[in-house]
Amino acid sequence: MTQLERAKKGEITPEMQSVAKEEQIKVDELVQLMASGRVVIPFNPAHKNIRVIGIGEKLRTKVNVNIGTSGDFPLTEEELKKVDICLKYGTDTIMDLSTGGDIRKTRQAILKKAPFPLGTVPIYETAIKAIDQRGAIVQMTTEDIFQVIEDQAKEGVDFMTVHVGLTSKAVERLKNQGRVADIVSRGGAFHLAWILHHQQENPLYEHFDRLLDIAQSYDITLSLGDGLRPGAIADATDRPQIEELLTLGELVQRAREAGVQVMVEGPGHVPLDQIEMNIKLQKRLCQGAPFYVLGPLVTDIAPGYDHIVSAIGGAIAGAAGADFLCYVTPSEHLGLPSADDVREGLIASKIAAHAADLVKGVPGAWERDRKLSQARKKLDWLAQKDLVIDPVKFDEIRLRRKTSSTACSMCGEFCAMKIVSEFLDGGSKVDVPRC
Repeated sequence: MTQLERAKKGEITPEMQSVAKEEQIKVDELVQLMASGRVVIPFNPAHKNIRVIGIGEKLRTKVNVNIGTSGDFPLTEEELKKVDICLKYGTDTIMDLSTGGDIRKTRQAILKKAPFPLGTVPIYETAIKAIDQRGAIVQMTTEDIFQVIEDQAKEGVDFMTVHVGLTSKAVERLKNQGRVADIVSRGGAFHLAWILHHQQENPLYEHFDRLLDIAQSYDITLSLGDGLRPGAIADATDRPQIEELLTLGELVQRAREAGVQVMVEGPGHVPLDQIEMNIKLQKRLCQGAPFYVLGPLVTDIAPGYDHIVSAIGGAIAGAAGADFLCYVTPSEHLGLPSADDVREGLIASKIAAHAADLVKGVPGAWERDRKLSQARKKLDWLAQKDLVIDPVKFDEIRLRRKTSSTACSMCGEFCAMKIVSEFLDGGSKVDVPRC
């Protein structure tokens, strides 16, 4: 049985107990949230030595890191270096988006090394195989798609992005819309090409029950993909995006009835003033399913800094109720991220997630900030280092700008906290500099 099926029966699994303890939430409350589909635990029993996590309502906002090979950079070893970064700085999940080299070898190596829940987009491997075997993406068959899904499930993949909402009807919406950027989702583009070439319905939508059977058998959490997410600010919250979302809402219900854990993916490029509305709309249409957002990116004009653009949108989305942030790196829109790009993207997304958790009142979030502020007031640098998101950079900057003072080299003897503390604590009088 799946985690969802057990929750509906009121059973408490070891994974539920672990998540409840980590999240500082009563296990009975967690079981109720899972039974209603508002929380998922992506956990395939075939994935050994995994740190289970919960994603959803009343839990800490989670962060995902995308890694994976490409045709230009096909080396598995380079992707494993990125896993090392994730281990060092602490992601919640990893997705393997490989499209180059030995895709299966790379996935298995990541599964073996990474103790995090692993996600994939099975249509990628299916498409690459179709090119290798038949010369074109559109030559993949329905059987090809489901064979890859089942093979990945057997290997231990915990959650899968499936673009089930990109239907023939949604394609017509797209044609009539006149978008600036059309489709920017790679998986969405593969499905669109197949639908138009064969003049048939999306196989994953048409055979959704078959997909549910596989997911239920291996307890795969389905992440219903946003193949029509806006890839330009001008396309945000348009008819194709909402058409797909309406379909995803219907499929959420079908998945839950089949005992399959499910979450929903969302935009994309969205201006600041539309983010909260997008989150609330998804939650309403998809019956509170955990919401997994890429970004959102709040402007189109900052390649090289899109990790910052994404963190701005991610913080707002998280505060509005998004449960799961997919990181964005400085390489977004430019190239395959390096290990350093992965680090910067992960840190930026973790900052956004924590900022959201302060608004949500997630247990432990405010306490961590309070402890950091108390340590800062005391000029206790070791305590500060233990509490910051990036202790490595903390040390680097301190060493780069050394000072003989107990304060930092910005203020030195004129440190505001040092001066005020001496007065408030009744210490000896000090000369306060004139402003």
